[in-house]
Amino acid sequence: MSSHTETALKRDCDAIQIPSGHPIVLPAGMEVVITQSLGGTFTVATPGGLARIDVKDADALGIDAAKATEKLKIEGSKEDAVWGQLKTVFDPEIPVNVVDLGLIYSCDVSAKENGTTSVLVKMTLTAPGCGMGPTIAADAKAKILALEGIDEADVELVWDPPWNQSMISEAGKMKLGIL
Repeated sequence: MSSHTETALKRDCDAIQIPSGHPIVLPAGMEVVITQSLGGTFTVATPGGLARIDVKDADALGIDAAKATEKLKIEGSKEDAVWGQLKTVFDPEIPVNVVDLGLIYSCDVSAKENGTTSVLVKMTLTAPGCGMGPTIAADAKAKILALEGIDEADVELVWDPPWNQSMISEAGKMKLGIL
């Protein structure tokens, strides 16, 4: 979503306060401005500051989220599909996906003997104290598990090596205007 959209919440809505990561409930009727809609989450400006609303609560914003619960068919390799899904995960304060931000350190897709497929992702954050870390990791896990044929996923937050701006891709730097 490129423009800011004003709306009143249709019902009480669970949200995550940005940047603390604390869960909050936004009341029905509250006027919010959708400032970012990327990767199946919504960043909204409220009278109390920014908050992140998950796609499961999109109806509170008047948005139909029915398709978001369908498993996505994989075309090509499972590893490419997982990387593609990770590119739909965003820090709610930064309009660049976690892959282009350089936050994904590894992505291992493995077939198990019982025929299931598991994924292990190691990622970091731009700052170790980021309260949104568990939420961003949970978003990544949910995106991976949305793929047909992926049975298990684990997203570990790691801090070594420490993240720095040189890890941002060229596309990410262009989006942020730091080229």
